Amino acid sequence: MTGEHVRVRVRPDPIDYDEMMAFVASPSAGASVLFVGTVRDHSEGKTGVTHLEYEAYAERVEGAITAIVEESAGRWDVLGIAVDHRTGVVNLTEASVAVAVSSAHRGQAFEAARFVIDELKARAPIWKKEFWPGGTEWARGS
Repeated sequence: MTGEHVRVRVRPDPIDYDEMMAFVASPSAGASVLFVGTVRDHSEGKTGVTHLEYEAYAERVEGAITAIVEESAGRWDVLGIAVDHRTGVVNLTEASVAVAVSSAHRGQAFEAARFVIDELKARAPIWKKEFWPGGTEWARGS
């Protein structure tokens, strides 16, 4: 997979799913998968989460995610991968992260997308602050 079929962005802008899917589209693709991680109202025993705030040094995080994407492309026969991660305030039900993958076959696309999101959560240096009535807390992870 060449660099022209990989895109990683870390920025405050809302995630455009249609644009991500268009980026990974290929005449050779028989499958395109889109994973979207959204902000929910609870986290690790806390209820009433109102929103999250993400902080990241974009260049460093983009480099870490690009390494994960390249590792994924080495394991599965994918045609395109796009990853977007939000920074700043992200409200309930809004997307904080999305991964789009295209491949000739659905199994490869699903497996590659799952690997990218799982490894991103484990390895990318992204910090999130959870807000709920009466408190806030910083936690590493996306």
